[in-house]
Amino acid sequence: MFKAPLRKDEKGITTAEYAVGTAAGAGLAGLLYKLLTGGLGNDLLNRLFQHVLSLLGI
Repeated sequence: MFKAPLRKDEKGITTAEYAVGTAAGAGLAGLLYKLLTGGLGNDLLNRLFQHVLSLLGI
């Protein structure tokens, strides 16, 4: 595989990309936590559980 040589001004770009990815991941995790611990998450989990029980015939 051919790798182009890095220019001096691009050495830190990988670190910056990891930082942005980490921040985006943390933001998404926070959003999911808020959704699932609120009323919507409780309702969603209840419906899912009831659906699985009905499929099992319980």
